[in-house]
Amino acid sequence: MKVYKFGGASVRSAEGIRNIARIVSGVNDNLFIVVSAMGKTTNAMEVVLDSFMKADHAGAIQKLVEVENYHREIIAELFVDKTVGETAVEPLFAELEKYIIEGIGDDYDRCYDRLVSYGELFSTCIVSAFLAESGSTNCWLDMRSLIVTDSNFREANVRMNDSQVRLKKAVDFTQNKIYIGQGFIGANIKGDPTTLGREGSDYTAAVVGNLLDAESVTIWKDVPGILNADPRIFENTVHIPELTYLDAVELAYSGAQIIHPKTIKPLENKQIPLYVRPFGSPSEAGSVIKATTEKPIDVPVLILRKNQVLVTIRPRDFSFVLEESLSKAFAVMNKHRLKVSLIQSSAISISVCVDNNRYLSGALDELGNDFKVNYNDSLELLTIRGINDDIVQKTTSGRTILLSQRTRRSGRFLMKEN
Repeated sequence: MKVYKFGGASVRSAEGIRNIARIVSGVNDNLFIVVSAMGKTTNAMEVVLDSFMKADHAGAIQKLVEVENYHREIIAELFVDKTVGETAVEPLFAELEKYIIEGIGDDYDRCYDRLVSYGELFSTCIVSAFLAESGSTNCWLDMRSLIVTDSNFREANVRMNDSQVRLKKAVDFTQNKIYIGQGFIGANIKGDPTTLGREGSDYTAAVVGNLLDAESVTIWKDVPGILNADPRIFENTVHIPELTYLDAVELAYSGAQIIHPKTIKPLENKQIPLYVRPFGSPSEAGSVIKATTEKPIDVPVLILRKNQVLVTIRPRDFSFVLEESLSKAFAVMNKHRLKVSLIQSSAISISVCVDNNRYLSGALDELGNDFKVNYNDSLELLTIRGINDDIVQKTTSGRTILLSQRTRRSGRFLMKEN
């Protein structure tokens, strides 16, 4: 049994969905398919949510109609008889419209998970219906009833034991060769929808692979595999055919977009290999992440993380930064969901690099109750793994570096954005 995950870029068009059908038709193994929302649907649903939270129900419905029209256009191009696709999604559209008209936007994170999660439901219903029309009989699953999480809305943690019981009960490959479920979404024990964090569909695929003891998990991307840098930012990128779980975790922590940071642990726990393969060239091998490799990565790996903020705090009474101050500061950051990607301290101050997100202002306000707070925004964090002086000079020349750290094999440079 194998797990395939198709991201938003794979299902953003009718041709992309046809390509999924071609890939699936060539698989003889039992298959569990995890699908993301189509294209930029998650972003579009966040716009719907913004209007809903302002009690602008008419505006929210208007934005939702744009999302619906996008999906209907794909359905019209995709199906011989478009009513097949429309029948699959119409109940979801009606359900969501009713929620928007009658619901109350009280808690942003809870409402986010209830509303934005429909993107994955739309896409999987369409993909499931098209695969069936194309001859790949399958069973559609609602992952909100199968992936059990805590109530940490927008960043939910999966309860593996509870999820395994439900998933194994729902999946029977003697009855269906192919199952299709949504990435990114689940629900708490009360049935309230939750999401696993942005790009959480990779994590869903890993969780499913772990719980169903998959032979492998494959993530289909619009890249030839794992590269040593983002080709949209850096020139002369190099393909990395294989890397270890440890390599992948380090790269993901540093901000590499190819793999979601939480994805590796469920796979490493059961030694399940993770393949990253090119959606546009499915015959190519791509890259594989596994326990051991024949040789280590022998090229520098460059990871650029944008929209970063450098926050520096110091005690108001000029005392040393002792453990009590550190624990208090990090408790505030954790409370406000700040992702700390770099730390540097001195006798009387501590500096951290965090993502610039909607929770930052609240964290800065609360930190200001006990500390003097300064910050710089519009920064980029460059991580170089396999560092050497030439690559540092080439990538940081002419840039203003606010903070740098360097070890034997890696370096991190926090710089002003170009």
